[in-house]
Amino acid sequence: MHTMRAKFNRRRFIKAGLLGAATTMVPIGAEAALRAVEPLNLILQTAPTRALSFYNVHTGESLKALYFERGEYVPGALAEVNHFFRDFRANQEMPIDPRLLDLLHRINHALDTSQPFNLISGYRSPATNAWLAGQSEGVARHSLHMYGMASDISVQGRSLALVQIVALAMRGGGVGFYPRSDFVHVDTGRVRRW
Repeated sequence: MHTMRAKFNRRRFIKAGLLGAATTMVPIGAEAALRAVEPLNLILQTAPTRALSFYNVHTGESLKALYFERGEYVPGALAEVNHFFRDFRANQEMPIDPRLLDLLHRINHALDTSQPFNLISGYRSPATNAWLAGQSEGVARHSLHMYGMASDISVQGRSLALVQIVALAMRGGGVGFYPRSDFVHVDTGRVRRW
């Protein structure tokens, strides 16, 4: 496998949304991505308005929410997000960590796309999480999904590898890569990867 150690023009790398470099990047290139995205990360953390679009692959629902405006989170939009991210199996809601929304907002901008996030999993009730953990080794028994701090996502038109690289670059929490299941896990726990 070919590894890439080329230096990247930081401005061009950010403007391209990491797309050009991601086609040939492997973990060594991901380190360059981490350094290149830092300025973008800082800018987007202070954005005056923040909006996100989602498509729920299980329910078929769509949501576009302006969740942050004039320096404050918008309560009505957060309530819509809580409902959208609900455990559809148990029909239960949990407040979604606004830091998760901010992390997704930064990922969305770095991906340079207008496509919504495909939401595979948002909040999970303890019962649903236990059931899923019994079905798969990839489900943590104390998952941050149960606290509204995690989401499993993909984005149409962007490779999972690119979504993973961008999520790692944000350094906003945990990032799990699940190519067989076609999603990337992102959470607002401690910074880690698997």
